[in-house]
Amino acid sequence: MTDPSEPTARSAGPEVSLVVPFFNPGPSVLRDTLARSAAALEAAGATFEVIAVSDGSTDGSAEALTEDPAGWLQAVVLPDNRGKGHALRVGFARARGAYVGFIDADGEIPPEVLGEFVRVARAEHPDLISGSKRHPESEARYPAVRRLYSRGYQRLVRLLFDLDVVDTQTGVKLVSGPVMAVLLPRLTEDRYALDLELFVRAHQAGFDRVVELPVRIEKRAGSTVSLRSVRSILVDTLRIFWRARVRRRGPAPPRPAATPRDEPQSVPRKP
Repeated sequence: MTDPSEPTARSAGPEVSLVVPFFNPGPSVLRDTLARSAAALEAAGATFEVIAVSDGSTDGSAEALTEDPAGWLQAVVLPDNRGKGHALRVGFARARGAYVGFIDADGEIPPEVLGEFVRVARAEHPDLISGSKRHPESEARYPAVRRLYSRGYQRLVRLLFDLDVVDTQTGVKLVSGPVMAVLLPRLTEDRYALDLELFVRAHQAGFDRVVELPVRIEKRAGSTVSLRSVRSILVDTLRIFWRARVRRRGPAPPRPAATPRDEPQSVPRKP
């Protein structure tokens, strides 16, 4: 059996590898997101794989993936909840696609947007494609306090990093496979700031061909932003700033996406 944390070669892989990290979204919500993501990629004519990574879920979502598993699905279970960023890095390490992306599992962003991401990837060959709530064609309806947090954070990011990106945090992205191969060893964030770290590391490495696309946000019941999560992402953001701008250190040395104490396990499939 191969080590699930080890990167794999992309040369013979599919057009798109989609990572879906999840922590207790509910089995039905997760299955819906995965099925709609696969349908969108299939409708776009893309060859693809979907890598669903459980970040220590305890609500039965991971177990639900063993029910009639699809051939395009890889399910990875991490025993401990360490954060979205950690789950993404584990998924990225397994990806073989010419483009490697991710979408949030909670269904707030309709997976049908992936078809447009594939179209733009084929037509423009950018380094990175990202959904943006601030795009003039986006439809984003969510509570005023969440909108306030989002706008404030976007301004902070622009002030600290001077990135030519309006919105770093919307939960759907697609990265060129060769670009991801360069960035992955340099990614260290375990939580929500990994989205920002992708842009910062890409900018440092000279990958500046970024396309922002419109999205529609469908607010789900129970999806909220707590003060604790706001404090957490601010601390992580300042840590990225310290590494990128203050210490001026070089690229981080390669490190495995998973440590031995939480080595991921593939969900067994039915014979």
